[in-house]
Amino acid sequence: MSLSGTEDVLKHSVHTLVFRSLKRTHDMFLSDQSFIPVVDERSNKQWTNIKVRTEYSLVKDMPRPDVGSAKKHVEQQQHGVPTAPGENESGTPLSITYNKTVLPDGTIVSTTASPSPMQVSTVDSKGVDSTGKGGNLLNQTLIPRKAPTMPKPQWHPPWKLYRVISGHLGWVRCIAVEPKNEWFVTGGGDRVIKIWDLASGTLKLSLTGHVSSVRGVCVSPRNPYLFSCGEDKLVKCWDLEYNKVIRHYHGHLSAVYGLDIHPTIDVLVTCGRDGTARVWDMRTKACVHTMTGHTNTVAVVRCQSAEPQVITGSHDCTIRLWDLTAGRTRATLTNHKKSVRSLVLHPTQYSFASGSPDNIKQWKFPDGNFIQNLTGHNAIINTLAMNSDNILVSGADNGTMYFWDWKTGYNFQRIQAAVQPGSIDSEAGIFACTFDLSGSRLITGEADKTIKIYKEDDTASEYTHPINWRPDILKRKRY
Repeated sequence: MSLSGTEDVLKHSVHTLVFRSLKRTHDMFLSDQSFIPVVDERSNKQWTNIKVRTEYSLVKDMPRPDVGSAKKHVEQQQHGVPTAPGENESGTPLSITYNKTVLPDGTIVSTTASPSPMQVSTVDSKGVDSTGKGGNLLNQTLIPRKAPTMPKPQWHPPWKLYRVISGHLGWVRCIAVEPKNEWFVTGGGDRVIKIWDLASGTLKLSLTGHVSSVRGVCVSPRNPYLFSCGEDKLVKCWDLEYNKVIRHYHGHLSAVYGLDIHPTIDVLVTCGRDGTARVWDMRTKACVHTMTGHTNTVAVVRCQSAEPQVITGSHDCTIRLWDLTAGRTRATLTNHKKSVRSLVLHPTQYSFASGSPDNIKQWKFPDGNFIQNLTGHNAIINTLAMNSDNILVSGADNGTMYFWDWKTGYNFQRIQAAVQPGSIDSEAGIFACTFDLSGSRLITGEADKTIKIYKEDDTASEYTHPINWRPDILKRKRY
């Protein structure tokens, strides 16, 4: 194209333009590339010595050769006296010793090797050899580490279903056992609280008063009180002598999903969809603390007498350990990648477990140190239960129950809950489970509106139901 008053623009090929660009770039950085830095020999030598000392300290100072034995060995070879390879004249095996020299430029040169007799010595408990030279053999010996293996789990008899209780008209959402182990209480989506005889499974009492689904129940160990909470934002205290509500605890701004009673203090702790956990004085109905910090629904709360006294699990994927005196967070555990819907405290050990759709994690009090993962239950875990025989049970949304050995994390049994006749398969969900105080019966509340009771198989033994376990290399997913 030609313009008035201007010359025609020269058109070049792409190859020519790329070549010119490369040449300009080369000329621009030529001065930097041609510069050769000056090496400081003193600094380089010091760096080399430090590297030798830190990375090769175990083999840097090898035993010095026995000059007399080496000289005698050479003389024997010169006079034609045969000796076995690797031995001196007394039959003692010889070891090869290499002497290393560090040159000024930093290079390491190995000189010729000289044989020396190996000394047979023993090492005492302090790591000092028996030759009397004071050498520390533990520092000169690299002991290979064995691959970690899972210890053999304890054998537990399998559990089987032996009773199904019907009576609720909605999902059974919560279960609690009475401190004397005579009866248990359940709450469900039909807004009714029912009390059942534990031995016979018969209905003893029905309590009505909630106007929405009952999400939590708990029986006081020191008073004839039953506490309940629900999606109607209400927390009620029932007097079991008169079978009526005597107190209401007002303060939650949304549905209340869980509650627990402190084992030694007359306080009640509740949690809910407003993202808070509230501490109530049981008698005066006063809200002692409002524990804030979670950024989503607080699904479960647990209390214990030792520090930390309150533990909460939330849908924000965190677990918080609370200082009950100050009402503040003591530690926040962020290892879970999905919502935490269940917590269970070990009855005898100072530890607890948390359930989430990613896995089940075991923790150590008081700081929440991580112990191990229990992987394999790939479902939304709604509830956890634990007894004194080190059996951990996890119940999920799809109606599966996994039984775990607490110490090793071995999954020794899996149960698919049977759906009540007349219900659809999608109603096979477990919302709550708990052991009775003896630990011999497991009570579950399910989505088919039934309560199921499981117990151990008395006819099973370690020979009829062996452990399907192999000592594989332990593979733990830490996070």
